[in-house]
Parts: sequence; C-alpha cells; structure tokens
Amino acid sequence: MAISRLRVVPWHKLRADLALPAIGRVLEGSAAERVIDRTLRTNRGLSRDERTALVEAIFGVALWRRRLQWHAQSTEPAKLLSSLLEDLAGFGGAKAGPQPTRLADRWSLPDWLEAHLQAELGDEAEAFCAAISEPGPICLRANRLLCTREELAGRLRLEGIETLPTSKAPDGLVIQHRGANIYGSRAWWEGWFEPQDEGSQLVGLLAKDTTTLDLCAGAGGKSLLLAATGSKVLAYDIDRDRLARLRVRAKRAHAEVEILDEPRHAETILIDAPCSELGTLRRGPDMRWRIDPNSLEKLPEIQTNLLATAARAARKRIVYVTCTLNRAENEKVAERFDSEHSEFHRTGTLKLFPHRDGTDGFFAATWERR
Repeated sequence: MAISRLRVVPWHKLRADLALPAIGRVLEGSAAERVIDRTLRTNRGLSRDERTALVEAIFGVALWRRRLQWHAQSTEPAKLLSSLLEDLAGFGGAKAGPQPTRLADRWSLPDWLEAHLQAELGDEAEAFCAAISEPGPICLRANRLLCTREELAGRLRLEGIETLPTSKAPDGLVIQHRGANIYGSRAWWEGWFEPQDEGSQLVGLLAKDTTTLDLCAGAGGKSLLLAATGSKVLAYDIDRDRLARLRVRAKRAHAEVEILDEPRHAETILIDAPCSELGTLRRGPDMRWRIDPNSLEKLPEIQTNLLATAARAARKRIVYVTCTLNRAENEKVAERFDSEHSEFHRTGTLKLFPHRDGTDGFFAATWERR
C-alpha cells in the first residue's frame, strides 16, 4: 500500500544522519512534534526540500511504526525508515509487497486501540482508520469582529494563500496548500482569523447565547468563536496558564472575554470537557502511541462532575462537548445526566466523524432547563 502523499516527498534530499537519531528518540517515547522542532532549530541551514523530507521521515515512522515493523520484521530505526521509503512511499521504483491482514498492522494501531475502534465503530473502523492516517486539513475561522469569511479569503489570496470555504461552518476556510505560512501573514497578526477545525467551529456555535460561560475554556478557541458571534463570554479554567494564553489571543482578536477566578451563573454553560481525544488522532502522528488506555476509565467521572457544576450554574441551557468517539465519555455520560437531573431535558445530540464529515471527531449534547 503506497501512501499517495508520501510519493511526492523529495526523498532524494533526506538527511538520514539527522533523521535516524530523531526517529530513535520518538520511538523511545519523545513527542514527534517536539523532536522535529528541536531538530529543525539546530539545523537552520537545511534547504526547503531537506526540511520537508526530514519532517515526513520522522512523522512517517512515528505514525506507521507498527506497519513498518510488520514489513521490516525489525524495530531498528534504519530498517523502519527503509521500509517507509520502499513499502509505503515506493521510492526508487520499489514495488508494493504483501499487505497486512490485521487492522492493527494495516493501519498501525496499538492493540488496545484496535479493539476499541472495532467495538465502537464496527464496520466503520476501517474507514475511520484511513481518515486518521492522513493529516487533517488546516481550517481557519474568520473573525467576524473584524471581517467576513469572503473578505478574509480575498485578503489571504493577496498574500499568496489560497482557500476554499468550509461546507458546514459559516465562517470557516480550508487552506489549499499545507505549506502556506499562515502565521507569517498580516491577516494573522491583525487578528482576522483563528486556526480552528470545522467540527470545533460547529459544536462551539451550539453554545451561542446572550451570556455564555465557557467552563473549560483552556486557551480559548471556543470562547473567541462565541465572542465573535455576539455572545457575552465568561471564561473559566482550572489551568491558569492556559487562561493567560486566552488573554493574549483575545487582545489580538479584539474580542471581549471576561476571565473568571470562579465559575458564575450564565444563560448557557459550555463544557468543552477533558476527554480521551480519540476524535483528533489525525492531528498528531504519534498521538495514538502516547495515549494511556487506563486514563479512559477516569474521564467519565470527571465529565459527570463538570455537568453537575454546570447544572447549578446554567440559567437556561447546557452544551456538553468532547472530541472523542468513546461512548463511555459521550452517550453514557449524557444518559447519566438525563437520569440524575430531571430539571433539564435533552434537546439535541450531534456527532461528527473524520471519515463521514471530514472534520475531527466530536460529540455534543444540549440540555434546556425545564
């Protein structure tokens, strides 16, 4: 199975002397993105093609390690890299050999994730695995406080960045060329957009109201979206460092977001809950290998407690969001809230999947106070 995107990488420019030590560190447990960043920073003289080949080599082995081990019958970095070039990229005219029959070998999954996806998705597991094995599109959200989506697209075009409108999110644009330097654009520095997956935009819009408390605001992607749509936004998070980042982002976006020291009553409470993040696996090539499956068991209780907090603070509505496909964190948590909080009734559920919708995977449930 040659991966089409790997066929166009300038492999002839690959610096194996830099790639192999970096791959070794990733296989030992270091995060691939950090290893790449450190490697590029210490080798600033690399050409564009050398950088591209190096990044694709590290990411490629990080993602496909199990598939490559199946082909190479080895865990040595050099042999895994050779298998990436020959068996998946078809470099040098190499012909595809036999294909793995087991899902975990074919799509490079840890055993626990193979079992989990088969249990959760059944016949759709294969399509989901194919979707998370390609990088997700780079999506932007036009900042309605400063521009329309059409105005942003026109301005980015003048800066050499081509986009297309998202199919569902009203303010979204998709970057057409992954190498585009969006963070070097004047539109970015002037606050005209925020990078945000289309699915994240869609679930965030569910919490639009006169006053919305973002109970797990983090660095504020959904808070900024809501502020741009006219909601009065209150933001709270137990991680104060992430809220500090929100202050900086809000200033750049010209957005009014009131950051709280304690949760407060609001018309709508948005819970962008901490979760297993299985819906975002395409965003990190080694993410599937870094998740502790034991952590999944602890999350539903945390999520249930957040919903109980929201029930006390919501004057009118609760919106519960995760970026996972794990039913224990989604449907089961929502059903428990239904049974324990008769003062609310569920008015809707939204599920998004990368293989069905082209977005990251999300679950959202909405309740109204009776």
